[in-house]
Amino acid sequence: MESMGKKPARRRRSFTPEFKAEIVECCRRGDRSIGQVAKDFDLTETAVREWVKQADLDAGNRSDGLTSTEREELARLRRENRRLREDVDILKRATAFFANETR
Repeated sequence: MESMGKKPARRRRSFTPEFKAEIVECCRRGDRSIGQVAKDFDLTETAVREWVKQADLDAGNRSDGLTSTEREELARLRRENRRLREDVDILKRATAFFANETR
């Protein structure tokens, strides 16, 4: 019953920007579909579609998402925001601690 069409989960892989650019170029040549390129390189079709979409966003051909630069900046700002919230939380705890100590 275990083999009723379910594929085992794929291990998460990472790819270099150069490899992604090569895959996007294969898709843009037009001689093969995105699905065929994904199959030929043992990739998921969803990943290849996302790489093509991101390349179009970065090139300015699309405007329905964030460019890679904007994504990096957003991630950096979120990390900084999280760190600042932690700093504020620590300062609040320290203030409460010292307020109780002085009584």
